[in-house]
Order: sequence, then C-alpha cells, then structure tokens
Amino acid sequence: MRSAPFFVLEGIDGAGTTTQTARLSEALRSRNLEVHATREPSDGPVGMLLRQILTGRVVTPGEAGPLRAAKLALLFAADRMDHLEVEVLPRLTAGECVVSDRYDHSTVAYQSVSGRDPGSIPWLRELNRFARRPDLTIVLDVSPEVARARRLSRSSAKELFDDDDLQGRLARFYLEIDAHFPGERIAHVSADRDVDAVFADVLALTLPFFEGASP
Repeated sequence: MRSAPFFVLEGIDGAGTTTQTARLSEALRSRNLEVHATREPSDGPVGMLLRQILTGRVVTPGEAGPLRAAKLALLFAADRMDHLEVEVLPRLTAGECVVSDRYDHSTVAYQSVSGRDPGSIPWLRELNRFARRPDLTIVLDVSPEVARARRLSRSSAKELFDDDDLQGRLARFYLEIDAHFPGERIAHVSADRDVDAVFADVLALTLPFFEGASP
C-alpha cells in the first residue's frame, strides 16, 4: 500500500512556515482528507531540549562556530529519527498525510551557515541519510527585510538564530538549497506577498497529490 504524502514547509525565520503549515493542514482537512500537522524541533524529549536551547533556557558552552553547529546538528538528527519513528512514519503508513513545519533542510541550512563551514554539508546530509524523504518540500522565499519585520512583530523572545546577518545569509542559501538535495521535489514560493497569495500557491502545489481533491 502506498503511503500518504509527506509535505515539508521550509524557509528562514519569518518566512511563514508555521502559518502556512497550519493553513495547509486545515484546507486539506476541509476536503475530507486525513492530515497531521507537526514540526521540528518536535514535541518529543530531544525536541523539547532543542527548543530550550533555541530560546536560551538551556545554554550550550562555546562560541558560535563549527563545534557548536556540529553539536546542534547531532541533536537535531537524533530528534528527527525519534520524530519519524514515533509520529511521522506510523501516520503515513496508516494513510494520513503529514505536513511538517521544517525538516532536515533546516539542519543543512542553519548548521552549515551558522558554523560558516560549507564543507560540512556532506556530513550533515550523512547524519540524516536514513530520514524518509518528503514527497514535496515547499521553500518560502522571503527577503531578509520582510522576515525581520515579521520577527519584530512577534511577542515571543529572541531565539538563537535571530541575527540579521545570519538570516540574510540563510535567505541566500535557501534560494539555492535544491543543489544540496539532488533528485528531490522542491518548489519555491515567493513569500514576501500577502499571506493569502502565498497560501494559494502552497495549496496549488499540494492538491495534485490527492486524486479527486477539489481545488
């Protein structure tokens, strides 16, 4: 039996991945499809630790650079394996579509760029070589300026990667992220626009995976 589709939303902080994940999941449910929305870091034990690190509640020693990036990459990979085994794969096998706010594309982007070591990308990919590949990854491309304004409008506290220079480098990296995931189906959507216009494109990209789904 063919498993249900697995969709991933990607982009820099402020691109709108969380908003579009929620909207896409609800739109598919409204078409009588079984859908599970999830995220990475996950809500599992390693994922919760990562969220505490990202928000500064748990502080990792050392300066930003290759060593800290490697430590985080290992934690993200461990969380991903747990996330897949416990939450994602059982639902896909049962015929439930899964929509994830981020996946290992974020690991390759954030850990290689924050560590300033492009040579780490093959190692980052190797860490995640057992990860089930998405049927479609949608990258929300947004300018660093628009993303920064959105981040500033949030009421949440600043996170580990909320640095303007880093986010600018990440935006450039995401524009070319397809090159680091050869053979995968990756689509880019301009996310500088109104949230409804972005969502229309996101939905249009996913509906062809469901036979008979209404537009």
